[in-house]
Amino acid sequence: MSVSETMSDERRFSRNMMTSFIQISALVLLVGACAMVVKPFAGIVLWGFILAVAVYPLHLKLTGLLGGREKLSATIITLVGLAIILVPGWLVTESAMETTQTVHQHIEDGDFTIPPPNERVQGWPVIGKKLYQGWSSASTNLQATLHKFEPQVRKAGERLLSLVSAMASGVLHFVASIIIAGVCLMFASKGYATTTEVCERISPARGRHFSDLIISTIRSVTNGVLGVAAIQAGLAGIGFWLIGLPAPGVFTLIILITAIIQIPAILIMVPLIIWVFSFAGTGAATVFAIYAILVALSDNVLKPMLLGRGVDLPVLIVLLGAIGGMITFGVIGLFIGAVILGLGYRIINDWIWSRDFDAGADSTDAAV
Repeated sequence: MSVSETMSDERRFSRNMMTSFIQISALVLLVGACAMVVKPFAGIVLWGFILAVAVYPLHLKLTGLLGGREKLSATIITLVGLAIILVPGWLVTESAMETTQTVHQHIEDGDFTIPPPNERVQGWPVIGKKLYQGWSSASTNLQATLHKFEPQVRKAGERLLSLVSAMASGVLHFVASIIIAGVCLMFASKGYATTTEVCERISPARGRHFSDLIISTIRSVTNGVLGVAAIQAGLAGIGFWLIGLPAPGVFTLIILITAIIQIPAILIMVPLIIWVFSFAGTGAATVFAIYAILVALSDNVLKPMLLGRGVDLPVLIVLLGAIGGMITFGVIGLFIGAVILGLGYRIINDWIWSRDFDAGADSTDAAV
């Protein structure tokens, strides 16, 4: 090869490298710009996809019962989902607003009273005496007590207002996600084909397996985390209602939220048990305490039964991924973390076993 041909090849190579660099840079900039545009809606859309994957088996059954009408099935599921979110959300919000207005009006009129504490409150460990003194002071002279703790009351009110605003915003976001999930259900087959195609572009040999793994992991987390939280909150709500606990719906919602974000329910149950002992009879309070503790610990039995069911992954991998993802990304990280860790585990596991297989094949060929 002559010198001129060598220089021509080098120029061609340099030109191709520069062209590739410009194309890749333009693609990265385009993808980054698209990500910035959709970032405000990313959480809502992602929740919509997750909900669609989670309820797809129900969608299939309902479609069969409706004679194959997929759009009607998706519409019914969407309307039911909206009702499940909107009706309790509206009732809780309306009740909270009415209660707040009523209490505020009674305090201004001076006719709001707090019943005196039970004498047994003094015997509670650590907090008994201070709680009894503060409670007694509020029951005899509420205005003076509120004035004494005015900074703390103001901060509590601000936090409560912020919490109510966040809950309202969360409900609206979830409503949008449910609508997106309904649209996804209408085009579920095309969505699965697209997901499989993307996975096969990344890994031609294992693409379909990875797409199925993503779907099964999302459903496993739905059953093992959201399902367990719903069961736990439902059982707790029954106990709250039977024992006559004030605002049982609010405390049930608190149990549901804490169970979803993986905070032990026992941390909520213990103060409620102490509260029940302050107004209920000893026998009823003891029965409630035993029941509440069993409900609080029920997730230790339910999670191994439901989490990881139907997915080709160890339960520990799914659980660690869900908890780690929630710490990193928030509630939606329950699914993102489990999917990421599950895919990582499967890819590394496949790589290790394929290496052993290749080594075994080489040794066999050498022996022959």
